[in-house]
Amino acid sequence: MRIGLRIDVDTLRGTRLGVPALCVDLGERGIRASFFFSVGPDNMGRHLWRLLRPEFLVKMLRSGAPSLYGWDIVLRGTLLPGPRIAQRVPDVLRRAAEAGHEIGFHAWDHHAWQAHFAELGEERIHELTVRGMEALRAITGAAPTASACAGWRCNETVLRAQRSIPLSYQSDCRGECIFLPLVDGEPLDRPQVPVTLPTYDELIGRDGISDANYNEHLLGRLDPERLNVLTIHAEVEGVARRDLARDFYDRALRAGWSFVPLAELLPDAGELPLAPVVEGRIPGREGTVACQGATAGVGSWAGRAERRVAGGR
Repeated sequence: MRIGLRIDVDTLRGTRLGVPALCVDLGERGIRASFFFSVGPDNMGRHLWRLLRPEFLVKMLRSGAPSLYGWDIVLRGTLLPGPRIAQRVPDVLRRAAEAGHEIGFHAWDHHAWQAHFAELGEERIHELTVRGMEALRAITGAAPTASACAGWRCNETVLRAQRSIPLSYQSDCRGECIFLPLVDGEPLDRPQVPVTLPTYDELIGRDGISDANYNEHLLGRLDPERLNVLTIHAEVEGVARRDLARDFYDRALRAGWSFVPLAELLPDAGELPLAPVVEGRIPGREGTVACQGATAGVGSWAGRAERRVAGGR
């Protein structure tokens, strides 16, 4: 019984404080995970304009965002300048790779991607992806093995723009099973490993779920007969809710579950379901996100071909 553990690192604070803490906590338990890093400017404070949207304001109040993420994150890129994350703390990224964790690309500018990705053309998306991956390669000494779009903001334009970049897989959407995405009606030979479980900020404060019963609820969502992929955030489970996360790891391990990087969930080769990536909604999350669409047959996957360093198109 395996849980694919995906760790999104969105901010400077999460990188500087959360990643080292997570490396300690996971290392003590013999757990390896997939870290997806944002590497460019931290402008997360610019999300403040979204408070004008009632749905986002309710989420912020329900999750206690300022205390959960810290005021430095809430104001980053507004009253405070947006620093380049990877340039500020390269040793942290290097340490995660040296600890044996899978290193993936999340975003160049997390805020800008969430807010404006749909306005970008293929050339710009490709440029930003290669730029971020090269920043990671320069620090860790190896090209990232995977990517995961920030905020699950992805569409066919993104998939077309990134298809020439050598990766083992992508994790850009929410869904139920590993699948080959359909783009312009044709399957890409690169699996999507969707997130199947809700995140902390999606659950907390809804339907009677609090820190007191959160882990019990999340454990109850695990299904040994299905794909289990969990996203945690360096800013939350590595800092503000570190004790809660450690309790979850321990309870899951005692129950017979193991935690693995997402790459270890991939089959060696064979047939995978075909499905489009479509726009959808997730309970507890503001706005729309990329979701696995209806299955449209099966397709052959060549398997884990030898990866090359990311470069031109």
